[in-house]
Amino acid sequence: MTSAVAQQLWCVATLLGTTVLAIATSRSRRSTAIVYGATLAISLIALSRCLPVLVAGGNATELVLPVGLPWLGAHFRLDALAAFFLAVVNLGGAAASLYGLGYGSHETAPHRVLPFFPAFLAGMNLVVLADDAFTFLLCWEFMSLASWALVMAHHREADNARAGYVYLVMASFGTLALLLAFGLLSGAGGGYGFATMRAAQHSPSEAGLVLALMLLGAGSKAGLAPLHVWLPLAHPAAPSHVSALMSGVMTKVAIYGFIRVVFDLLGPPNWSSAVVVLVLGSATAVLGILSALMEKDLKRLLAYSTIENIGVIFASLGLALAFQANGLGLAAALAFTAALFHILNHSFFKSLLFFGAGAVLSSTGQRNIETLGGLIHRMPLTSFAFLVGCVAISALPPFNGFASEWLVFQAILQSPDLPQWGLKVMVPAVGASLALAAALAAACFVKAFGITFLGRARSPVAEAAGEVDRCSLAAMFALAVLCFLAGILPGLVIDVLSPVAQALLGHRMPVQASDPWLSIVPIEESRSSYNGLLVFVFITATASLAVYFIHRFASHAIRRGPAWGCGFTDPTPAAQYSGVSFVQPIRRVFGTLVFQAREHVEMPPPGDLRPARLKVEMHDPVWEGLYAPVSGAVWFLADRLNQLQFLTIRRYLSLVFATLVTLLLVLAIWS
Repeated sequence: MTSAVAQQLWCVATLLGTTVLAIATSRSRRSTAIVYGATLAISLIALSRCLPVLVAGGNATELVLPVGLPWLGAHFRLDALAAFFLAVVNLGGAAASLYGLGYGSHETAPHRVLPFFPAFLAGMNLVVLADDAFTFLLCWEFMSLASWALVMAHHREADNARAGYVYLVMASFGTLALLLAFGLLSGAGGGYGFATMRAAQHSPSEAGLVLALMLLGAGSKAGLAPLHVWLPLAHPAAPSHVSALMSGVMTKVAIYGFIRVVFDLLGPPNWSSAVVVLVLGSATAVLGILSALMEKDLKRLLAYSTIENIGVIFASLGLALAFQANGLGLAAALAFTAALFHILNHSFFKSLLFFGAGAVLSSTGQRNIETLGGLIHRMPLTSFAFLVGCVAISALPPFNGFASEWLVFQAILQSPDLPQWGLKVMVPAVGASLALAAALAAACFVKAFGITFLGRARSPVAEAAGEVDRCSLAAMFALAVLCFLAGILPGLVIDVLSPVAQALLGHRMPVQASDPWLSIVPIEESRSSYNGLLVFVFITATASLAVYFIHRFASHAIRRGPAWGCGFTDPTPAAQYSGVSFVQPIRRVFGTLVFQAREHVEMPPPGDLRPARLKVEMHDPVWEGLYAPVSGAVWFLADRLNQLQFLTIRRYLSLVFATLVTLLLVLAIWS
């Protein structure tokens, strides 16, 4: 009987075959349906093969292929952790493929997208299955290059080429960091297999350096600050269903790499390593959501929001490291399960939101929310699905975002059990940062939905918008249903995730399915519990009663009148509340410090018919403080070194002689 890992590899091989088919038929009219239909079917098959492994949580299955390094081969392994991330990858791939069946018909350059889409899915699957350093890095690069090609699909559009360049540079930097990390793990003996690394002993200094390199390598791909600069450039540049895969799935593959090394291969953690992860995670969450609030581009807003959620996940993983280092197994399992739950939830609602943004883009041709408005009347189904995603990502009950973030805060409440005073003080501060990020996320998506879908149309394209195709709507509503089910039945999801925590930490959360009324009890009933189903019933009942009493006892007459204009009524749609004005109070509180925001008001004198203008100036502190100086230094050195190609023969020989003498001196001193 074929093993589970072999079945997954057959699915990967079929995806690669679909890539070849896409190259051969990319100019055909039916190529879109053929490629996306094939990737949909393959992703569903792969999902059905990995779910039993995740639920059973049994022994891992392994397979070695005679490719790769001659003395090593290519090792592949499927265990509970890999099965979970394969489920995330293939569920996201299936949703993106279904969406692509409709969205692909609007694609202006399908021959630039279709060959790389199945290759991208294959690369992500291979990264999760890889069980040696060489295979992992090779598949990681394959995944990066396939996604880069998709980012460059519309390379002629403004800023897309720059987005692809920045993404390629950051991806190469991340791969270099991963290469060094695996080099340290393999040691002098060159044990590149994960089994050898898992059995080896690592000194505290080695473990700290590996952690730092993994934060650089995996963190740059995931979008961890300050390595996140590529993400708000690349995600909007890619087609929307690819943006959903990059944001909702590829960033999770990067987190998989971090978890595989830090929780599995590196051995028992030190509590000081948790401090670094906690600080970076909480700072990333706050910076990401503040950046999202300042955005007017809908897809860039969603990309920055991904950074915020990545920060939440890393903060929860940092908590798991802190508890594990101190032998608090149940608390560690709680924090780790919360991170996994949020990984799954984010793949649901972020893919849904990118699909909604793609629907708006295909219907209006606009990503700037200031030119939209009133789409709830013209795209009611898209508006409803997008609203579900907004509520879910804002961590409001009864949807899934609340359930996973509630678990994160329950883990934070266990911090008094930690023996180190540094952690006792830091963890509540991290909790406050995450609470601030959650509140700002709610404000951000009130802005995103309100300015985009409510009010009146601000432009002719918004006025002429129409609903999108059935395949796109089906993909959005399927994810909306998953957001709802994971929110009202979180205990079932937690039980499915428990084998992963058991395999890596040796502990798991209590079984939730046996609790009455499908409640979840993270530690014990005396501390806390939550019931998503009862919350949903309560919300539904109270809302229905409110509607009934309003219609039964209030006036039956329908009264229509102009919206209140703060004393300055204007029938012009452009005079509506804008996204910039919506975030002005938040910008004045946080933007002055974080973004060096400045408001320049141009008020003409009386009698001057020029309009008054408000110009907001903001700066990106990470880019201007870190990347711009490095980029400037590289260009300066390149410009100086460029003069070497214009040297005479005599100067070339003198330079070679001087270099040779210098190297001989170094070798003499070294020996």
